[in-house]
Amino acid sequence: MILGCREAVATTGVSKLLMLLIAIQSAALASFGEGPDFDPKYYVDIPLRFNLNETARAFDALPRFQNNTIASNTLEQFVMQYFDTAGSDLIASTPRDYNPSPTNFLPRVQNVTVRKWALQIHELWLELTRKVSPSVAMHPEKHTLVPLNCSVVVPGARFKEVYYWDSYWVIKGLLVSGMTETAQGIVENLMELVERYGFVPNGARVYYENRSQPPLLSQMIRAVYTKTRDLTLLKRSLPILLKEYAFWTSAPHEVRVRDHKGEEHRLSRFWGHWNSPRPESFTIDINVTQGMNKTRAAHLYHDIATAAESGWDFSSRWMEDQQNMETLRTSMIIPVDLNVFLFQMEKNIEYFGKILVNQIVETRFANAAKDRYRAIQRILWSRKNGQWFDAWLSYDECSLSETNKRTVVVYEWVQKRLTYASNFVPLWAGVLPKGDVRKERVVEALRTSGLIQSASVATSLRNTGQQWDFPNAWAPLVDMVIEGLDASGLTRGRSMAREISRDWLRSNFVAYQQVGKMIEKYDATSCGKIGGVGEYNPQTGFGWSNGVVLSLLQKYGWPADEPMFCPEPLS
Repeated sequence: MILGCREAVATTGVSKLLMLLIAIQSAALASFGEGPDFDPKYYVDIPLRFNLNETARAFDALPRFQNNTIASNTLEQFVMQYFDTAGSDLIASTPRDYNPSPTNFLPRVQNVTVRKWALQIHELWLELTRKVSPSVAMHPEKHTLVPLNCSVVVPGARFKEVYYWDSYWVIKGLLVSGMTETAQGIVENLMELVERYGFVPNGARVYYENRSQPPLLSQMIRAVYTKTRDLTLLKRSLPILLKEYAFWTSAPHEVRVRDHKGEEHRLSRFWGHWNSPRPESFTIDINVTQGMNKTRAAHLYHDIATAAESGWDFSSRWMEDQQNMETLRTSMIIPVDLNVFLFQMEKNIEYFGKILVNQIVETRFANAAKDRYRAIQRILWSRKNGQWFDAWLSYDECSLSETNKRTVVVYEWVQKRLTYASNFVPLWAGVLPKGDVRKERVVEALRTSGLIQSASVATSLRNTGQQWDFPNAWAPLVDMVIEGLDASGLTRGRSMAREISRDWLRSNFVAYQQVGKMIEKYDATSCGKIGGVGEYNPQTGFGWSNGVVLSLLQKYGWPADEPMFCPEPLS
């Protein structure tokens, strides 16, 4: 069904458990107020102590004021009596392959202070590693947590479950720490999720079943395989990756567009199967749609869920006016980074097919990668600007095309030439072949983009109050920019990579000395400053930040005679 050029949203259902937890979340906001300590996610993560129906009856029986609110002490006592704390259904677990003094750990780090810090980060794996309690599988009606067989490494703080794209940078760090078994266990868990759902959900909670996250599973498998050379892993992973690939390359994720010469191409977009407030942020989302009719609100809820699938929740990148949440259009955008991740997946599956002597798979995915490369260059590449831009699909202008006796929509589109760190992710994934002269233009475009700040790489140039915007810098984006510059093979690119790496490491180190924690995000404009804004407080832990620091120290090291402190500002 086509509504103009907008496709209808097929949604997943809401369980009785989630309906109860959302009601408690809303009651908690009304009772406790919207203070800095109120986190709506907490109330959908708490496990039930008793039968679901019994708990629901007890909640319904709570005395209420005339405005239907519950006294704060009454609600607090109810939650304490009928629920365990969020995260209590994950059990602390010491990884079998953890060694407090790993063999050959960071041999290029010569500075004693930096080495001590790196070992402190290495030790954080003990804090972040968990096992899912057996009660989750035995009594799924009491938990929003999804059961998993192997140990999990959580990001930290409010994020008490495994997340999809975070896991790639966690694995990078684990491999530096010599924890190959734990890294492979993460891959096994994610493959188990694909077998169960047909894709990897955003995170291992039932309320994340309506969306995925950037598809990096094949890259995780390749990283582990490179370390272990375990053919059994590749054999097991191949049919699973084919299943995940089908999820991302079929409607509604896949869309068709024509280039300026009239040639038709297939590219993919993010698409959440949801058009209601997100359960983990229900009380936040309903505020965004106040005053909207039901149809408009449903469209916005869908674009909110879709932005969450992108990993960039939230950013001016998805907003029509680059400022207001009400103008989100995430589901009508062909993102540069998503299609680069899929190009990378195609190249990885081609590689796995070659190793496994599966010529059919190898040939199919070699051709798929060529097709996607052509589509990326025709639709997303800007010759004028020397970088790639997201393409925005038209709500109103599209045509129908007959393909294999099937009618499909072909969208009109326009490049949105705005500056984001994602514009340069193709350099990281090797989209441009070795020796391609366009790499020089990309490196120069990044150098002059304004994204490279004194302490790191900013996510965007717009300060909107959203967390995936200026001035925040995020470990995964910083890592991809550094690796892309280094892989360019250009002297200037490699020099920039080294300098950005040093700035990032300094900022992480100084913040750690100040607060004793690794942080989810940092401020690109000020060395040692923690990132902020967004719909929740800055989080500590932190999985992907730890992984990127360890992998950069592995790559570049740190000289014995170079202290790691913030440089003095220029007078």
